[in-house]
Amino acid sequence: MLRSVETGTVSDLNVHTFGPADGPLVLAVHGLTGHGRRWASLARDHLPDVRIVAPDLRGHGRSPATPPWGFEAHVDDLVSVLDGLAVLDGRRPAVVVGHSFGGAIALHLANARRDLVRSLVLFDPAIGLDPARLLTVAEQTLESPDYTDADEARADKVNGSWGEVAPDLLDEELAEHLVPWPNGRVGWRISLPAVTAFWGELARGFVLPPPGLRTSLVQAMRVQPPYVTPEFRAALAAADGPVTVAEWDCDHMVPQARPSQVAELIRTHL
Repeated sequence: MLRSVETGTVSDLNVHTFGPADGPLVLAVHGLTGHGRRWASLARDHLPDVRIVAPDLRGHGRSPATPPWGFEAHVDDLVSVLDGLAVLDGRRPAVVVGHSFGGAIALHLANARRDLVRSLVLFDPAIGLDPARLLTVAEQTLESPDYTDADEARADKVNGSWGEVAPDLLDEELAEHLVPWPNGRVGWRISLPAVTAFWGELARGFVLPPPGLRTSLVQAMRVQPPYVTPEFRAALAAADGPVTVAEWDCDHMVPQARPSQVAELIRTHL
């Protein structure tokens, strides 16, 4: 069992927790190649009164990378996190916030365990994507998984989807997530075999929120081709439940690039 950063042992995942134990509960699920500490600045600077529980997903950060590597395993992991949290803080459903791959996991969690999910907030969720596109991404990840040094890693972020993120947040990202690799180079604190498998999971057909579950979706409109496909948006619009969709003029790292707006939207679910 790994130990939570603040609250003690709650699951096999490494879990970052922020805010008071009696605050409204938010389960925050990061994206592919990310980690739970990415939610720290949002919690610290914008939602200090909210209990935010942010695990490192399987194969990411300081959590183990043991297979299986699929949505079902992620759901089981998050159920274990919430079950462990219930022992410490008491049982209550969580507002589940997911970014990118985390948005897809949040949808699968809501379908598997509706009783644990109060509502969904999805920031540029990646789900039901083109298999050929994902094969290319997975192959590129394996071909160029690391960097010469931290400067090269930083430049890759700035020239990619992190271009709008404040420099101090990028500093925190590098400090937490960039580590030496055995080959003498540096890379992200992830399991390459697990991440490669997770790219394939995004080619699976999308799932929709359970009937009646309040859901808010934000699409990052600078992402091209989009992670939020027209097919998913159309199906979501026709879903049985209170669903709102917003289009924000930003790149993919929505929680880091638009933290004030993100916090305001999350508060509407509390």
